[in-house]
Amino acid sequence: MIELVLGDITEQHVDAIVNAANPRLLGGGGVDGAIHRAGGPAILEECRGLGGCEPGDAKVTGAGALPARHVIHAVGPIWHGGDMGEAALLASVHRRAIEIADELGCKSVAFPAISTGAYGYPIELAAPVAIGATKVALTDHPSVTTARFVFRDPATLDTYRTARV
Repeated sequence: MIELVLGDITEQHVDAIVNAANPRLLGGGGVDGAIHRAGGPAILEECRGLGGCEPGDAKVTGAGALPARHVIHAVGPIWHGGDMGEAALLASVHRRAIEIADELGCKSVAFPAISTGAYGYPIELAAPVAIGATKVALTDHPSVTTARFVFRDPATLDTYRTARV
């Protein structure tokens, strides 16, 4: 099941929170910074040992002080106009996050709108890719029963709602 909600991803009571991370996995702004601040230094400490992460892939750490058990650090693509494989990378990172959640025995996962902030991916283009890839991943990994997309603003929520139909 895919849920779309307004809220704060750092307050979600799910098995795993997906972080919109950068390739270095060493914290940053936006969702990444919020997750590191709320989760505390234990997350960054674990990230330092992961050796970074390529766009389209994801790696996992514990969740520190967050209510979740795990943080899946997902590196989405930087928007370059749409002709540089951005859609394939965005789809890949959503599928990979669900695959990792399944490997960890997670039933529920919370996603932000990956790549739509500082990475510049237009929300109206990202939403159908994210929703479509997540639907496929949930079918391929049925033990993960809930993928919750958490947004800070109603406009993003509405765009993802339209894409879910």
